[in-house]
Formats: sequence, structure tokens, C-alpha cells
Amino acid sequence: MYIVSQPKPLTDGQYQALSEQYAAIFPQGYLRFLQRFGEGTYRGWMNVQLPDREVLEPFAEYDLWEHDESSPITQQQITQCVAIGTTVDGDFLAVHPPTSQLLWLPRHAEQIETLSLQLGEQQGEETYALVLDEIYSRIYGGQREGAVYYEPWTGSRNHMFLRLPPGTLSLQELSGMCRAAFTPDLIVESSYSCHLFYRELGGYVRYNYANKQEVAIMYEQDAGQIHSTMEQWLLSKGCQPV
Repeated sequence: MYIVSQPKPLTDGQYQALSEQYAAIFPQGYLRFLQRFGEGTYRGWMNVQLPDREVLEPFAEYDLWEHDESSPITQQQITQCVAIGTTVDGDFLAVHPPTSQLLWLPRHAEQIETLSLQLGEQQGEETYALVLDEIYSRIYGGQREGAVYYEPWTGSRNHMFLRLPPGTLSLQELSGMCRAAFTPDLIVESSYSCHLFYRELGGYVRYNYANKQEVAIMYEQDAGQIHSTMEQWLLSKGCQPV
């Protein structure tokens, strides 16, 4: 698994406290993953977070989900759920301690789902990444394509946005020129976007193919001169600051 920037792992005290309180109900590998990599975003879709007992409490007052005989929990039992992740679309991944269920609370659907995983006996710091891949397959009905990467939340990430005016290069052409000029450590590309990752940046250059104009540089505060060098290169190819 490619780690985008320097992780901020759990302290020994945090790990011990969470182990004593929740270890029996958490998904396999969740605590060890946090102990090694800290909070962050996995493969651009799932935010891996510390347990939060409060974020879902207000949702017990809203009729967002159906609570019939097939629902794993009642509407009031939402207040007992502990959120451990959110997707970039606003779905919640949570555990329900009284029943030890792993739950999916979707943003754009009416049924809460119980997630029964089939990972087996694998152990290790990246086991939870396999759990998330299985959840993705279960929810979206297919394997997520592309490289496996994780963006730790460092609190020291900077960003810079640029715009490529129409009528010059396409973003696809520009991204190809960029990877020739600055060899990336990892490439994640689809028909919608291209991410060129650089360890020296502690981040990446993102080309928004869907938008057709936006370019973003994500970098750590201690990245040194490399982000300025890349910015100047992009400006020399016709990009404009936003």
C-alpha cells in the first residue's frame, strides 16, 4: 500500500484505551491500522476515523432510513452507534456495540445494512485495508480498480489550484507531459481524473479530466522547493492560478 505522506499514528495510550473499550466489536485490523497509519482517506473513497459516539446521535431524530422488520436496528438505536468511517459521498460505517453489528448507513438509500464480512484469519497492519476493499465490493458490486493508497491526515497539507484555459492542451496531454518531466512514484488514472503521486511532495498533482480545466497540487508544508518547481512548470504550459 502506497502511503501518500508521513502518518500520524495513534499513541500507545490511545491504542490501549480504545482496545480496552471497543476491541471486541471493531472490524478486523481496524485498531492496528490506526496504530500504524492514523486517520486518513483510503483509496480516495473511505475516510478512516477514530471512533465517534456522537456524530450519529442527531440522526435518530430524522426519518432518513426505514426501520421495518428487516432493519438491523431501530431508529432510537442509532444513538448507540459508534461511527468509524465516512465515505466521500456521506455514507457512514459504524458499529452497534449492544449487538456487535457492523453497519452501513447510506446517504442516498433508505435501508441500513448489516455487513457480514468473509475476510478469514488474516492479521497485520494492512488487514483493515482488505476489510474496506471487501466492503466496497459488497456495497458497489465490484472490485475497485487501480492502485491501493492511503492519505494520512497530517494537519500540515497545503494545496494550490490552477486552471488550464480551453483551446490549448487537454488535461490528458498535460498530465502525460508532467509524468515525463517529473517521474511519479504512483499513478492513479481513470476517465475522470489523474493523480500523479510524489513522495517528495508528500502529496500529488491532480488533473480533473471531468472538469477539463482544473489542476491541483497537494503537498506537505515541508515539501521544500518541489511544489514551486511544479507550479512554475504548469504555468509555463499555460495554466493560470485560481
